[in-house]
Amino acid sequence: MKQMIEAQRAYFKAEHTLSYAARKRALEALYRAIESNENSILDALNKDLNKSSFEAYSTEVGFVLKSISITLKHLRQWMKQKKVKTPFYHGFSKSYVRPEPKGTVLVIGPYNYPFQLSIEPLIGALAAGNTVILKPSEFTSHTEHVIHDMLEKAFDQELISVVKGGPDTTKELLEHRFDHIFFTGSKSVGKIVYQAAAKHLTPVTLELGGKSPAIVDKTAKLDVAAKRIAFGKFLNAGQTCIAPDYILVEASVKDAFIKELTTTLEQFYTMEKNNYPSIVNDKHFERIKNLIDPDKVVHGGKTHEKNRIIEPTVMDRVTFDDAIMQEEIFGPVLPVLTFERLDTLIEELKDKAAPLALYMFSESQPNIDRVFKALPFGGGAINDTVMHVANHHLPFGGVGESGFGRYHGKHSFDTFSNQKAYIRKSTKIDPPLVYPPYEKREKLVRKILK
Repeated sequence: MKQMIEAQRAYFKAEHTLSYAARKRALEALYRAIESNENSILDALNKDLNKSSFEAYSTEVGFVLKSISITLKHLRQWMKQKKVKTPFYHGFSKSYVRPEPKGTVLVIGPYNYPFQLSIEPLIGALAAGNTVILKPSEFTSHTEHVIHDMLEKAFDQELISVVKGGPDTTKELLEHRFDHIFFTGSKSVGKIVYQAAAKHLTPVTLELGGKSPAIVDKTAKLDVAAKRIAFGKFLNAGQTCIAPDYILVEASVKDAFIKELTTTLEQFYTMEKNNYPSIVNDKHFERIKNLIDPDKVVHGGKTHEKNRIIEPTVMDRVTFDDAIMQEEIFGPVLPVLTFERLDTLIEELKDKAAPLALYMFSESQPNIDRVFKALPFGGGAINDTVMHVANHHLPFGGVGESGFGRYHGKHSFDTFSNQKAYIRKSTKIDPPLVYPPYEKREKLVRKILK
């Protein structure tokens, strides 16, 4: 690993990644590699997570191809040095910001969207002119293998190196110094990454998770809310960091909402076709299964151990004290809680960790304003779920325990860039104001600096 990292540093120091042409070539090569390996990628995602071709393409392969296209379209503009305003007391000066690559970066991908969430930060890192060491998740071994072979054939290892392996491999990687670490995964592992980075004062982006609520008030269009919550929650069998983790529905419309939700699920999913995504491994399958309280299940609840499939499940009469409310579910189980007064609910949510996402279903603008102004969260939607992630103009990331740092579109470029700031001052005139002795200039300085 030391030799691999040193080789990347030498490649970077030789300025092979700095030019627009070099970055453009890298992104175009990545696009071609993904296109030519599309069938292998889709097959790997099916073997690892039982993802259908539609779901695998739309949320993984197509997602990153579109991201590369957007990046190529705007890259030259993003790379430009920008002139910014200069205060008048900096007389005869001009001010600039020049984005520059950070160097050699480490990207650690997760298992839930093992292709997209490995390649998406890679796109930003290459666009910004870095060399990259990529560590995909070992839990999705088929996808890990495809990523490794695809990138090894398409790129020199001095530019991109893919490292395969488990926790020991990740631990060994984290012992080395990088110029940026980008991690997507659980909060517990995120803490380990953060602690390791601190030893080298390495900047870190942490994309974690948390318990993201969906609030449904009595003014909401319940049929629409049911469909959009079901889509966001049960996509990828609930293994989505921004999936609505639980529902908070106003008590007066709870029964009507659950009826709409169960009807929607009966229409959306048929387990007999075996086209529903599986849980990534036995450990997580058992963990999620044990969170289901059969006495509170109003829809679904069946589990299929052989295929690691858990049917879309809805639980009613859940409280914040229940076991399922003590951790992020990260699976196809949706608890329903109720509230009587929105203001009381807001105060209760203020005491909980800020989630990665928050969703509000309502036709009341005052209620929407109250929730979105009062509660912290990484990103979210009004009368929708998860789709904010597909808008490259929006920065994506968490806050507090759900992570920090932003990416997607230009935000990815900025994450992997150092914003070098400087001024250029004329030598034709050299006013004496800033030079000692200062006694006669203090009054003037006090007038300026107010």
